[in-house]
Amino acid sequence: MVEILIYGTVALICIFIISIYIKKLKTETRQSEIKIEKAIEEGIHEPVSLYPYIDTNTCIKSGACISACPEEDIIGIRNGRATLINASRCVGHGACFHACPVEAISLRIGTEKRGVDLPHVNQNFETNVRGIFIAGELGGMGLIKNSVEQGKQAVDNIAMNITKNHQCQYDLVIIGAGPAGIAASLQAKKYGFKVVALEQDSLGGTVFNFPRSKIIMTSPMDLPGYGKIKLFHTSKTELLKIWMDVIDKNDIVIKEHCKVEKIEQHRIGFEITTLDDQTFTTDKVLLAIGRRGTPRKLVVDGEGLEKVTYRLIEPELINGKNVLIVGGGDSAIESALLLAANNNVTLSYRSEQFSRLKPRNNLAIKQALEDSTIQVLFNSNVKRIDKLEVLIENGDGKLIHLENDLVYIFAGGELPTQFLQKSGIEISRRFNYTIKSHKN
Repeated sequence: MVEILIYGTVALICIFIISIYIKKLKTETRQSEIKIEKAIEEGIHEPVSLYPYIDTNTCIKSGACISACPEEDIIGIRNGRATLINASRCVGHGACFHACPVEAISLRIGTEKRGVDLPHVNQNFETNVRGIFIAGELGGMGLIKNSVEQGKQAVDNIAMNITKNHQCQYDLVIIGAGPAGIAASLQAKKYGFKVVALEQDSLGGTVFNFPRSKIIMTSPMDLPGYGKIKLFHTSKTELLKIWMDVIDKNDIVIKEHCKVEKIEQHRIGFEITTLDDQTFTTDKVLLAIGRRGTPRKLVVDGEGLEKVTYRLIEPELINGKNVLIVGGGDSAIESALLLAANNNVTLSYRSEQFSRLKPRNNLAIKQALEDSTIQVLFNSNVKRIDKLEVLIENGDGKLIHLENDLVYIFAGGELPTQFLQKSGIEISRRFNYTIKSHKN
């Protein structure tokens, strides 16, 4: 009788625990489904860049991916397993990939319907042209930490393939001095390579072109020659200072404002020619130039005026101006917010709503709209830029004459396809393409 009572009590406890678990599971599933429905409605469910692909057959429901993600509601729980919610807001840091204990997550770019043009790169970061390697955003892996890791890994592979007793000036020429290029330069220094980095702009690459006060979302990383650094909500100025310090301490050679025009393969290696006719010969080449390439232009009359630019560097120096921002991505929103305090800012966006913003920017622009500190013209297109005004067509086909002093265009950039193809590098459109990543 006592045994029956004990077994009965244990059974009731088990049933109680299971019922709580099932109820919790149903609640989590319903919450995720509501978020997914909202994400589909707002147009942020489909990925637009790098994103996590979850193998639900491998997932063990640990929840580690959700805990590791510093963004909000990118991944949720549905039927006990991880599922994508706001995929277009994923910034591709790969924290979920690294946190998953059973490797149920891989990082992908492109979907079944939307392809992405990518150069051919093997698991060693080498292209179809033997001796030319690619690291960072150009190969599909964006964000600072990821680019730094790829820059290091690419040089590790290059180190195993350096030609002994070659006749070139350099062991390695790195094209680009952004996160991947800087990390690669530092790693090459550790190997004792004779190396130079060529940057068409200034140290930091794309990061240099961010507004000075822009907050860069990054995370702890290991920078060669510096060690582990912890960066959260770091400003552009702080990050560039760290890079400049470590470059000075390690005697890294970076030639700024040195745009590469062509890469030619010769019997003894590669010859690199710049826009100002400098030449460099090297055994190996690492491309770390990013995907943006040349800023995408609107191709409208007046775009060549001096008041038109494609980057915002020192917003604090701009006051009392009628400013037009063109674009609807994070760069456009952040620039509009930075300028709104001391200027009359209008933002023109061709779509009917913002669909791929970071949560922080999404909240800030909604607040700015409520406060009327920024005027947003959805479903609009710039038709002409004049010295004192801009002509904009709205969704109804009506023309708006907007008083204007400055125009900032953030329409993205164009992959440097022609430059890559001239170098012999093959490019193809990939669908559901898995980025080759490595666990830390």
